Amino acid sequence: MAYTNHPDTANGPALAPYPIVPSDTAELPASPKGIYVGSGGDVTLRGVEGAADVTYRNLPDASYIAVRARFIRATGTTASNLIAEA
Repeated sequence: MAYTNHPDTANGPALAPYPIVPSDTAELPASPKGIYVGSGGDVTLRGVEGAADVTYRNLPDASYIAVRARFIRATGTTASNLIAEA
């Protein structure tokens, strides 16, 4: 395996990407390094150390949000095909 002897870092490649299902109550199973947005729109989230939700608005298709999120909210999220880069 190419990355066996390398530590996992915030700017390294994703080792275990997973699809995101937005939820108003459920935390993400693992904190991603960023989020790939397949189909554009808005993404409402709370950062790992955030005290409040924020909304990234008008994201285009195939864009990337460089954020470590704890929640991706269903309410306020219109973008779809979200992938966590974990």
